[in-house]
Amino acid sequence: MPAARIIPCLDVADGRVVKGVQFEDHRDVGDIVELALRYRDEGADELVFYDITASADGRAVDPSWVSRVAAVIDIPFAVAGGIDSVDAARRLLAAGADKVSVNSPAIARPELLAELAAAFGRQCVVLGVDSFRAPDGTLRVRQFSGRPEAMREPGLETIDWARQAAKLGAGEIVLNCMNNDGMRDGYDLAQIEALVAAVNVPVIASGGAGTPRHFVDAFRAGASGALAASIFHDSIVSIGAVKDTLHAVGIEVRR
Repeated sequence: MPAARIIPCLDVADGRVVKGVQFEDHRDVGDIVELALRYRDEGADELVFYDITASADGRAVDPSWVSRVAAVIDIPFAVAGGIDSVDAARRLLAAGADKVSVNSPAIARPELLAELAAAFGRQCVVLGVDSFRAPDGTLRVRQFSGRPEAMREPGLETIDWARQAAKLGAGEIVLNCMNNDGMRDGYDLAQIEALVAAVNVPVIASGGAGTPRHFVDAFRAGASGALAASIFHDSIVSIGAVKDTLHAVGIEVRR
């Protein structure tokens, strides 16, 4: 089994890294390049950057900051935000990104996933799923979640959409559990387990990490990687401490 991946998540808005709680009330947490360097030095396995307002604003990620990040780090990173065509993805990959992640544009046009996989290989194509657990327990996808005023439900159930996306060409799925986002009470393990059982591609857990033990729980639920943001940004938990805890319980990590 591949080593567990620890992946800091950097939400980008107006050229800065920000962080909210349950996708709202975002605060500035730092410079894009400075944080990328910090997490490289702390032992991150990968990074993911979300331009959180790009899709709602009808634009794509700015390649200029992608190239600045690529110039200074030597670990893989993915970028997301308004990537709605092969050409848009190509510009970001040419700027130095290793993967592109699509969310709202794929909901609008699912065949985008197949086009990206055909152009670049499915290992390069990540599907981001913003999943909200409704009061009745159903898991539903939300779109344009970077801007609360633009957010909407496209009428998709999380597991069904993920299955369809994996068949179309998504090589990896990031499951953003919206109810848990920023709460630091742990990942939604039942949701992770359900998605892992439903698809044949790696699942990355996102939303809710608060302690190193939460990462253990996510990997034991079947996740291949685990995203976290605020606990790393605010130095509540270090990447090293997470990897030490995982190693202590027998989960393989890269040192």
